[in-house]
Amino acid sequence: MKSKKRKTLGMKAAAAPGIGCGCCNSDLPLHTWLEQSPMENSDSRTEVVLLACGSFNPITNMHLRLFELARDYLHETGKYKVVKGIISPVGDGYMKKGLISASHRVAMARLATESSDWVEVDDWESKQKEWQETIKVLRYHQQKLKRLHSTNSFDKVTPLSKAGRKRKRETGSQLPAGKAQPQAKGVPQVKLLCGTDILESFEIPNLWRAEDILEIVANHGMVCITRAGNQAQKCIYESDVLWKHKDHIHLVEEWIGNDISSTKIRRALRRGQSIRYLVPDFVQAYIGQHNLYTLESEDQNAGVVLAPLQRHLREAAKD
Repeated sequence: MKSKKRKTLGMKAAAAPGIGCGCCNSDLPLHTWLEQSPMENSDSRTEVVLLACGSFNPITNMHLRLFELARDYLHETGKYKVVKGIISPVGDGYMKKGLISASHRVAMARLATESSDWVEVDDWESKQKEWQETIKVLRYHQQKLKRLHSTNSFDKVTPLSKAGRKRKRETGSQLPAGKAQPQAKGVPQVKLLCGTDILESFEIPNLWRAEDILEIVANHGMVCITRAGNQAQKCIYESDVLWKHKDHIHLVEEWIGNDISSTKIRRALRRGQSIRYLVPDFVQAYIGQHNLYTLESEDQNAGVVLAPLQRHLREAAKD
């Protein structure tokens, strides 16, 4: 009987990873190996929250696709774990031509993300009376995560979940007997998710403050989805600031061509053409219900100087 027991234990140990193989210490007892092996919550990857700012006028399937592409890319590096995605529509104070009310744009974005278990819409930016620089939106969400991290010990060790979704383990619940208490994670990094048109816009005079660009790439980082014809590498090469922090700028190639844009969606709507399969069905229905994107709406803010340019002109006048 004793010999049979020894044989059984030996088979179990051999079946465990790292036990009895030539590349590991086969003399370790099974309980010692279990203590030294990584636990299920010992993920050492940096947690990331992807933040997309923009007009979303209207939100399209391509906007949603950006999040999936970025998450796949970051996970494949083995260095990052994307725990949340945030869509932050710009406020009405941006003064962009053809920009409809933020209330409609937020509502459509929420309809578009209803089926997602990790991408959500935040309306803080859209509710501000004045246009907010992108860096201020990044700071807001980073500080919000820091407050959550410092006040909610449960979220220190549990990936962020979308509002309205049930957690796998409720706050205060006990881990099964014998399970080690997971180590607390640091505050997730908020990274700016965008198309490479944002990189190109850095070169437009008076559109961005130099110090804002520096803070974005140095303190947060960017994930840029590239399209055919975009010269993202050239933008980085020609900017000393971007070149210095190029390791913080992740360029993600979109190999499945997709040229959907909000501008083209609005043009099709003005001409009475179908936009089905270009935007989520709920978004299409919402646009039809509220009769959005007409010839009149496209003239909204016509002749008005874009808010970033207005602010820089005021600052230049003061100097």
